[in-house]
Amino acid sequence: MDLFSNLALGFGTALTPGNLFYCFAGALLGTFIGVLPGIGPTATIAMLLPLTYYLSPTSSLIMLAGIYYGSQYGGSTTAILMNLPGEVSSSVTAIDGYQMARQGKAGKALAIAAIGSFVAGTFATFVIALVAIPLTRIALQFGAPENFSLVLLGLVTSTALAHGSVVKAMAMIVTGMLFGMVGTDVDSGAYRFTFGVIDLTDGLSIVAVALGIFGLAETIRNVESMPVSGSGTAPITSLMPRWSDIRESMGAIVRGTCLGTVLGTLPGGGSILSAFFSYTVEKRLSKHPERFGKGAIQGVAGPESANNAGAQTSFIPMLTLGIPSHPLMALMIGALMIQGISPGPNVVRDQPALFWGVIASMWIGNAMLIIINLPLVGLWVSLLKIPYRLLLPAIVIFSAIGVFTVSNNGFDVAILALFGLIGYGLHRLQCEPAPFLMGFVLGGPLEEHFRRAMVFSDGDPSIFIRQPISAGLLALAALVLVMVSLPAITRKREEIFTEET
Repeated sequence: MDLFSNLALGFGTALTPGNLFYCFAGALLGTFIGVLPGIGPTATIAMLLPLTYYLSPTSSLIMLAGIYYGSQYGGSTTAILMNLPGEVSSSVTAIDGYQMARQGKAGKALAIAAIGSFVAGTFATFVIALVAIPLTRIALQFGAPENFSLVLLGLVTSTALAHGSVVKAMAMIVTGMLFGMVGTDVDSGAYRFTFGVIDLTDGLSIVAVALGIFGLAETIRNVESMPVSGSGTAPITSLMPRWSDIRESMGAIVRGTCLGTVLGTLPGGGSILSAFFSYTVEKRLSKHPERFGKGAIQGVAGPESANNAGAQTSFIPMLTLGIPSHPLMALMIGALMIQGISPGPNVVRDQPALFWGVIASMWIGNAMLIIINLPLVGLWVSLLKIPYRLLLPAIVIFSAIGVFTVSNNGFDVAILALFGLIGYGLHRLQCEPAPFLMGFVLGGPLEEHFRRAMVFSDGDPSIFIRQPISAGLLALAALVLVMVSLPAITRKREEIFTEET
């Protein structure tokens, strides 16, 4: 099947009434989450994982994807109008977007952000469709040694997700892998790390762990700091930019789209890194860098295009290789695993409707987001008036109900509470939970591929370096580990992610 027949299959799947509804629901909920600071798409998707148990795999992934790229749109609205970014990546948009709003150019900033986001999302989705088949064909040639090295590379590069000590990040990966080993060994049938607790023989629920370490821990952090809503909105005169505004922004949109498309595919890249890099590039290329920070339209167009392109191309390694580039993609893999689907290159062969349906839904979702965001600006701003003392208890109750309904097991609710406290404790110790989740999700495949390679080689570990692809991936993992340990790289990474804290 060629690209056009694949896309025809995808649009045929995505345009069914049920999948259209879930695409719209995901985009709408993502915008809502993007507007509200302190929640975020990772925590939201973690909370919705139990719901995916009752949906088809295609519908659940379409909805979760819509939440992710929808949150990138929503975060820019309050960043521009109220200097209150709902998403970390939107904090870059707030620098010049809010200054434009104060100058009476809020409508212009919102329109340019929406246009840039739509252009970037459309281009990034086209890139996904273009590279998906070649990547999966390569991945299908991989044996156990190559798969082991690929997963190891994914784990090592996830250290880029953590600010601070590389040693702490690696420790979080190992800790996550240890928790992932809890349960029954597949080969021998022996119990591992169960401590005599029968409920642990099936392992820890990925829903309870992810929801606890992100959703519940984030709720505890918000209770501690209790963020307040903004006190005023900027006046909106018109949402129609002039042609001169579009012409002035076009270069930034193109550059931001290209930057985000490339950086989004890298582990640890995604929307945040893309937005920061785009802003830096635009400021350095500008003939009037002094305007940045004072309402430069390129400071809105570039980062908004970059973060949407980065958000969507981060699906490439997850869909084609089964390797999550950040914790949110790890949750997507968890959603597939709940449905009994093994993530990786076999998905495009065994589940073509799912694979191409998700890609086609991204085009549809981006068009929906234009309709959702611009006319409903006033509604999104009014949501900031919801008191957190009402919002946060609802999140906790919804989380507990969701975890319980997956398996009707009260023990999973206790796991949820435990990992909520663990996640909060990790934050207090300045240890990032993202590498922990990556280790938890990828630890099983890493062990499985290692065992298979050892069986094939009669216990000879040199098989990992005798195979050229495997040796190349291991060399790349070593290079990444050395690079993230360099003082200059460490300082730059801390600067990029400093807004997260």
